[in-house]
Amino acid sequence: MEHDLSIVKQAIAGNKESFEQLLILEEEKLFYTALSYVGQKEDALDAIQEAACKAYLTVHQLKHPEFFSTWLFRILIHECYRLLKKGQKIMPYEESELLNRLQEQESIMAYPIDLSDAIQHLNHSQQMAIILFYYHDLPIKDIAEVMEKPVSTIKTYLHRGKKQLKRELERSETFNEKAI
Repeated sequence: MEHDLSIVKQAIAGNKESFEQLLILEEEKLFYTALSYVGQKEDALDAIQEAACKAYLTVHQLKHPEFFSTWLFRILIHECYRLLKKGQKIMPYEESELLNRLQEQESIMAYPIDLSDAIQHLNHSQQMAIILFYYHDLPIKDIAEVMEKPVSTIKTYLHRGKKQLKRELERSETFNEKAI
């Protein structure tokens, strides 16, 4: 999302209201990004709160105001990973763990897996690349900057992630057809 650079510059200069205004503009995207990583509303809100605090405390260090949104989402994603690791919620689920979850929850058997569930089964790098590319419409070059990886690596993550998503969704469809 393009922000008015004057608002970003005011936030960098320490203007609390400008910083809050920027967070409000990103509020919905922040929530859905965090939710796609951590999977639960409460954890998503915790990750956003921590990311907002960290961003507020370090916004004065942002050298390129035009990258505010990218910088903020990078902080959020790192906070999501920290939260997942802290809670020992290892994502993506190993295949055997996923099968155990499906067997334990009969309700899941009645409904096909949705895309957000399938994304959570990707490895962290693929997950991050897919979310930044498709949910945030970031160009591959910007994703490479956020993830600190070469463009070619990001293309590989996207390619492999899409293949894995396709397999997950097809597996879910087959599973649900057999359950009916």
